[in-house]
Amino acid sequence: METLRRAVQTVPLKHPSLRCCRFNSSAKRNDRPIIGVMAQEAAFPKPNRTSYIYANHVKLLESAGARVAPVKINQTVEEYERLFNCINGVLFPGDPVCPISSAYARSAKIFYELAIEANRKHDYFPVYGICLGLQILCDLTSGNDLFTVTETKGVLLPLNLTKDAKGSRMFSGFPDELMKDLASEPLSQHAHKWSLVLSSYNSNEKLKKFYKILTTSTDGKVEFVSTLEAYDHPIYATQWHPEKSAFDGTEPHSPHFPSAVMTTYYIAEFFVEEARKNFHRFESEEEERKALIYNYSPVYTGPASGFKQLYYFF
Repeated sequence: METLRRAVQTVPLKHPSLRCCRFNSSAKRNDRPIIGVMAQEAAFPKPNRTSYIYANHVKLLESAGARVAPVKINQTVEEYERLFNCINGVLFPGDPVCPISSAYARSAKIFYELAIEANRKHDYFPVYGICLGLQILCDLTSGNDLFTVTETKGVLLPLNLTKDAKGSRMFSGFPDELMKDLASEPLSQHAHKWSLVLSSYNSNEKLKKFYKILTTSTDGKVEFVSTLEAYDHPIYATQWHPEKSAFDGTEPHSPHFPSAVMTTYYIAEFFVEEARKNFHRFESEEEERKALIYNYSPVYTGPASGFKQLYYFF
């Protein structure tokens, strides 16, 4: 296996409307990026614990040099707009909440629309969806619920690389040996009940025009989309969980092989590097400090949760 190293590099987006953004390593870069992580409502809320963020997602981003600002649920549109203009990217995590009517879905929709508008104005703002995050992004883009029940709850699968994977922005820095491992070994952890089967993607023109498929996977019966990358916007999604390999040491269906852990690193480094191309900032250091995840302490949840540490909010 190649050693863990990667030259800082980026691949230009093909759409001419984004060519004014800076893409090479010699350009001005934000080396103190702050990435928002969407909170989700608790299934069984308690006082001061009505929503949460998995600590794994915070660790994922911090491992590549970013800081994290929680995006709490049930805020006003004006509060979300103010936070959007202060952070440099956003992560849509996954969990079993409704992708249409939940408070999480509402806040994700607002940030998605803000990101689309910003990028159209050449304000480079990256978005990354994991698991349910992929579903929400596809629902918002297509305007429809296209997902189908699959047998993919707690399984490890290889990634079938499409012709677009090699030239993609997301996988551009992955070593060739690691790409071969991802394609041939069960390194991607899937914990979802609903999937975007290939036939549903192909039947929806909005999705086909907005996203290209980088990888597919199969539950043994149907082929489904497992990695997406937008053509003209820095928007990305994985149906699988890259964060679990490095930061969840207890789940039996989380892969902890060296190649899987290395995948966590490269995904984190890629998305944080995307956030470095954005130059939003807080108006003051005090305001920045108040917004960061450091104001909260993760709670160990033990065997009661698939993720062992949570940040709670109210």
